[in-house]
Amino acid sequence: MKFAIGSDHAGFELKEKLKKYLTSKNIEVIDVGTNSTESVDYPDFAEKVGKLINNKEVDFGILICGTGIGMSIAANKIKGIRAALCTIPEMAALSRKHNNANVLVLPGRLIGYELATWIFDAFINATFEGGRHERRVNKIKALEE
Repeated sequence: MKFAIGSDHAGFELKEKLKKYLTSKNIEVIDVGTNSTESVDYPDFAEKVGKLINNKEVDFGILICGTGIGMSIAANKIKGIRAALCTIPEMAALSRKHNNANVLVLPGRLIGYELATWIFDAFINATFEGGRHERRVNKIKALEE
């Protein structure tokens, strides 16, 4: 399994901690930045993660900004990306089961590291259920065309 991870300045510290957590679980990680807490523009990192997913260079993505809202908006503008802002593990599991989310978005200023790992674990351990949910996801894809 391979993940792309990116953040803006507000998500930098959580991104660095999560990278270590992912590698401890034998997950390959491509870090697209940012590399400090110096102010940057979050859409740049959403685009980098989205491109890696669409080019099939990674399986999933993680994006982190202060609230997660900006990253969610930016990532969901990219064709083929279904980014889910999750603040509790149940949201992460359902984002995979019902929405086939391929990007997990986290609010770096609103949650701590431990909760972030629980959310990630719920995301990665869930699988898309298909069925009626597939019909709905296909309607989202149709909106992109």
